[in-house]
Amino acid sequence: MTRFDNLLLRDLAHALQLEWLETDGLGGFAMGTVVGANTRRYHGLLVAATQPPVGRRVLVAKVEDRLQTGASLCDLSCNVYRDAVHPNGHERQREFRLDPWPVFTWSDCGCTLQKSIFMPYKLGITVIRYDLLQAPESVWLHARPLLAGRDMHHLQLANNELNDLVSMPLHTAVIQPYDPPSKMSLYFPEGDFRLDSLWYYNFRYFREEESGLDYLEDLYSPGEISWLMREGDTRWLVLGTQTPSEFDGEQLMVDERRRRNAILSSFGEDRIAGRLALAADQFIVDRTVSGQPSKTIIAGYPWFGDWGRDTMIALFGLTLTTGRYADCRAMLHTFVSGMRNGLVPNLFAEGNGDAWYNTVDATLWLFTAIKQYVKASKDLDLVRELWPALKTSLEAHIAGTDFNIHMTEDGLLHAGDETTQLTWMDAKVEDWVVTPRHGKAVEINGLWYNALKIGEYFAKKLDDAEAATRYGRFARRTCVGFQKFWSPEMGYCHDVLRDEEADECLRPNQLIACALPYGLLTLDQRRSIVQKVSEQLLVPYGLRTLACCHDGYCPVYAGDRWARDAAYHQGTVWPWLLGPYLNTYFDVMGATEENRRRVRALVQPLVDHLDQAGLGSISEIFDANEPFAPHGCIAQAWSVGEFLRCWVQYKLGELS
Repeated sequence: MTRFDNLLLRDLAHALQLEWLETDGLGGFAMGTVVGANTRRYHGLLVAATQPPVGRRVLVAKVEDRLQTGASLCDLSCNVYRDAVHPNGHERQREFRLDPWPVFTWSDCGCTLQKSIFMPYKLGITVIRYDLLQAPESVWLHARPLLAGRDMHHLQLANNELNDLVSMPLHTAVIQPYDPPSKMSLYFPEGDFRLDSLWYYNFRYFREEESGLDYLEDLYSPGEISWLMREGDTRWLVLGTQTPSEFDGEQLMVDERRRRNAILSSFGEDRIAGRLALAADQFIVDRTVSGQPSKTIIAGYPWFGDWGRDTMIALFGLTLTTGRYADCRAMLHTFVSGMRNGLVPNLFAEGNGDAWYNTVDATLWLFTAIKQYVKASKDLDLVRELWPALKTSLEAHIAGTDFNIHMTEDGLLHAGDETTQLTWMDAKVEDWVVTPRHGKAVEINGLWYNALKIGEYFAKKLDDAEAATRYGRFARRTCVGFQKFWSPEMGYCHDVLRDEEADECLRPNQLIACALPYGLLTLDQRRSIVQKVSEQLLVPYGLRTLACCHDGYCPVYAGDRWARDAAYHQGTVWPWLLGPYLNTYFDVMGATEENRRRVRALVQPLVDHLDQAGLGSISEIFDANEPFAPHGCIAQAWSVGEFLRCWVQYKLGELS
């Protein structure tokens, strides 16, 4: 259990760096800091997926709480405004803990109040429970909801367009401040609602300010909810897009605790694996495909949607390692059903827009993901169902498809041009491609070889002899062509081959090629790569994206969009890359107890990170130099998925 006491909470600068996350399995979430102050535009108690898993709206940004004993008022909330911190509820806060959801405890005015926040699975609501643990007499609890009603990527300023009409069925307030997706419901059994229609101005979101974005917001409050409470009393507040027809808070809490405890205990005494499995659960969400319920993966919270590449890389750890085979199967169907010209979507669009297909690796990762699924589940029926689409995809890559993706005479796969960015190193600002990797990229061709070999393997399983012969022949050509990447002088692979040029930068991408099921390099070559990468790219939180000896190395991810994207793949550390690194390391060095203990010690800072930044999860990226500050999303699917997979696969929990 993660727990912080009053000493830490009074250190506001530190406390504001610690964020919690609740998710609902539909794409919606709640998120904030351990002292309740919002520091991002994405913070909110109800960020609802109005078109699951997308169309996310920040409906209820927060709820201000205060206790009244007689004429005395005790403010429990904390806000960072443009020019002030007010109120200072963090000074009264005795404790914050995850148990397993956020629980806040305040003590003042002779009273102790506990506030719990959780999202029941697949109900699309946020439930807030107030428990008055101690009170010398009857007290009033006042809760003021602050509303936004906006798309989660934008900010709200005070305006005259907001509709302040409130419908008030029994113990309920319904308000639609803007368009229909902004409609929300506040359900407060045993409480009274006093209308007053107020704007609160200039909330300062310093996380946006650090990134050079708009960072001031105004929030609207339609009024205040009040409950009379005595010691031992419990009160409930439910936030949703509609009023629950039935509500039993105690049972919802029992059911949700049971569900999460089952996930936590699924790995027995290995509590780290259990915590990672809980984190994994947050990314797996529903998506409707062709009118049928299916599954997908949210790439990262708070701002990412479901990306093809991220899903294919993360699903081994998120689903197969946790035994969620049905979810994995559904995800593979989700993306294959969206295939166009042999490519799976890079990103499903918000709302009803067209998907984006600007990726070369998502489709190639799909083949590896299906192979992993079949190996774990023995479900060859899935391959039979998908085989026509898989053959179509391989043929499209051979003949040529969108984004100048095509196989060349040497069997290697070429993708893109100087205007595109199709690999995972995809930072692009307007017309500036930060890390140009068009041409023949090393990991893309490792993935291409594996796609051909997997195609050959599946063709044999399905008695498609013609396809097996064809893909086997192309795979042999690709294997020979891949040797062009190897540099005996450098002792590692070129990152990209382009015409007569060869990119000599030491990057981690070659490890992806090394770590795939079908290898292309000799043992000595892989051992040399591991040595070079260990010396120049490996840090406790993952791998640097560029060795510091090369021009353009940028160790700190900070500043405006241009500065951040300039560093994104030019040194910045990515935790998910530990996956291919550890696969290759144990392959060439052996998974001996000594080597496993060495790795266990190496990743301890990443284990400690579960109680830092995004509590219970793993961040997207870290700075390349000490102190390796975390950045980006506070919870990233492939960071969690690959670490969980390696932790379980190499039995690191046994060495704790």
